[in-house]
Amino acid sequence: MDSHVRTEREIMLEGELYNPADPELVELRRRARALTREINTTTEEQTELRSNLFGQLFGTLPGPFEIETPFRCDYGVHIHAGPGLYVNFGCVILDVCEVHIGAGVMMAPHVQIVTATHPIDPGLRLSGRELGKPVRIGNRVWLGAGVLVLPGVTIGDDTTIGAGSVVTRDIPPRVVAVGNPCRVLRSLD
Repeated sequence: MDSHVRTEREIMLEGELYNPADPELVELRRRARALTREINTTTEEQTELRSNLFGQLFGTLPGPFEIETPFRCDYGVHIHAGPGLYVNFGCVILDVCEVHIGAGVMMAPHVQIVTATHPIDPGLRLSGRELGKPVRIGNRVWLGAGVLVLPGVTIGDDTTIGAGSVVTRDIPPRVVAVGNPCRVLRSLD
């Protein structure tokens, strides 16, 4: 019999209701805010420092990559990216669950990737407990300006999401998808 008592972080990463006031989670968020504050005050000439700080922040971030500032996230350590990542100004990633970003992904200004959500039941919501759903973005995906990717979404390889789109459900590979809610406009095949 396994006597392991799951931590609030483990519960959070499994997409179940968790307590965000848990000391481990509070400390991880504090660490991410300190790192992003430092990152966001670097200059374009401080590429080595910026690269080192992003390497400390992300769970996985192989080079080469370029992330413009400002950049914000909840934890950072739950973000896993492939090589060749480009992120333009003003990106926000709420990573209460894991965010997997493939190789060669490009994000225009003000992209938001959100894994965090709250209970629909108002009584449960008022309890302060939260939950999340992981997000997966395939290889060579382009997210246009102001795209919002919601919890639990998977975007397939080689897909383009048009500017201003709100991605509420999975999008297949090799398509152009746009709108609110985001819908496939055409296939690339």
